[in-house]
Amino acid sequence: MSRKRRYGLERSSKDEKEMNWQVVTFFGDSTVLLPSAAVLFIVLFLRKDSKQLAWHWALLFGITGAIVCASKLAFMGWGIGIRELDFTGFSGHTALSSAFWPILLWLLCARATPALRFTAVVFGYALAGLVGYSRLMVHAHSTSEVIAGLLLGAAGSAAFLLLQSRVRDTHTAQLSFGGLASMLIIPALLLNTGAKAPTQSLLGEIAVKIGPLEKPFTRADLHKEFY
Repeated sequence: MSRKRRYGLERSSKDEKEMNWQVVTFFGDSTVLLPSAAVLFIVLFLRKDSKQLAWHWALLFGITGAIVCASKLAFMGWGIGIRELDFTGFSGHTALSSAFWPILLWLLCARATPALRFTAVVFGYALAGLVGYSRLMVHAHSTSEVIAGLLLGAAGSAAFLLLQSRVRDTHTAQLSFGGLASMLIIPALLLNTGAKAPTQSLLGEIAVKIGPLEKPFTRADLHKEFY
């Protein structure tokens, strides 16, 4: 086999592996998670017994997203990062995944046994961890950013679950089958689109408008001796 052909096969294999990780990383994309989170809120809010649940969800998911955005704006607009940790802001894909998927699966299993609901939550966190790992594999984030994002999102979803554990009415989270179907179908449809949200570029534009820099601060700038 010629060297050129061998190089072509190796390159093709590398591209295929990266494409597979792109599929995994899409489970944390804003195109999927933001509309899905909104649907989850609507389904909860429309049911009389779960209105408080809806506001808990909106608050904790919203705070998670706001912290992610604030960290990215601080970096791109003012250059606030940690060079030693290669940290430029929380991984949004990882943070939103660990905030969303455990709760979605917990709600989908609301009528099941406590053991199955616990397993669903664990699976949700495992999926979020896989999304975080995919961000490393596609070279979108550093290890510190993925870990920070995972902890941030997990803190939000864990706080949500803790609040629900203190509610005496165990039927609060038991939604109608129509509501459950909506929360399952919408993410599935969005995952099938493959269209990525332009959140990073949008945040970069906002950072330039509100910050003192003429262009977004980058990871390369962080590692320069002078900017």
